[in-house]
Amino acid sequence: MRAVRVVRLEGPDAVEVAEIGPPERQEGQVLIDVRAAGVTYPDVLLTRGAYQLKPEPPFVPGSEVAGVVREAPAGSGFTAGQRVAAFPGFGGFAEQVAADPAMVFPLPERLSFAAGAGLPMNYLTAHFAFVRRAGLRAGETVLVHGAAGGVGTAAVQLAAALGARVVAVVSSEAKGEVARKAGADEVVLAEGFLPAVKELTGGRGVDVVVDPVGGDRFTDSLRSLAPEGRLLVIGFTGGEIPTVKVNRLLLNNIDVRGVGWGAYWLARPAYLQEQWRDLLPHLEAGRLDPVLGGSYALDDAAAALRALDDRTASGKIVLDVG
Repeated sequence: MRAVRVVRLEGPDAVEVAEIGPPERQEGQVLIDVRAAGVTYPDVLLTRGAYQLKPEPPFVPGSEVAGVVREAPAGSGFTAGQRVAAFPGFGGFAEQVAADPAMVFPLPERLSFAAGAGLPMNYLTAHFAFVRRAGLRAGETVLVHGAAGGVGTAAVQLAAALGARVVAVVSSEAKGEVARKAGADEVVLAEGFLPAVKELTGGRGVDVVVDPVGGDRFTDSLRSLAPEGRLLVIGFTGGEIPTVKVNRLLLNNIDVRGVGWGAYWLARPAYLQEQWRDLLPHLEAGRLDPVLGGSYALDDAAAALRALDDRTASGKIVLDVG
């Protein structure tokens, strides 16, 4: 089968497409013919050896896919020919992948394979952030940084589906249109977002901040919180890991909460299916539908990874596998 392999730990350009053997399938796993694969920021980090997991080259990246079940063991809950999304962990940038049934999810007919490949990491992360970590309530106001990216558009959509008012923070007017398409109620530019948010909320601030960016906007994110507000730390695509002067947390009884979705479900694999069951009604009703920012052929995987690395991508980037 054809697959994208990281052959050197030198960044997105150190990948190549090659013919390799079929995936090593462990007992009980589901074998999937991949139609589309989601491209994530951890994939970029993996090409540099900068992710917390550090496989030795050559290896096949790709942690989320959508496709059709080729083979499934009895009792797995899946059947040959079934449309699915999956979170295999590694190996998704290939024509076939094997995954544990706990990490395979039925894909509604209304969703394309490209959209399905954009669901597992971003939407399950957003669900964990809002439902488990933030305890988001209908009627609250949510501020989403990086709102035109994959995680950002998922957070915008899910917050809106859960009944929140959504304020999107973006770096350009063009990215603002992407956030509006995802369902944001208001859009503000990252430069000077704090006074804009204060004005939009009548000086009160927001109840929840979603921050996958980090960097120098972190302090103003804390300042934008209403009393008893919660800032959700999801990642650091801005490159810098910020620090917190904890006296700021005392002033308005605000919280900074880590969102380590992977660390949580690794100890509780059944949690993934619980999350998917919560999301399914929204997926079937069309309230959740990934905003696609670009589709690349398998041969153009390096360009797809560069689009994320350069922060030029909007929406979800996917590989069209076949």
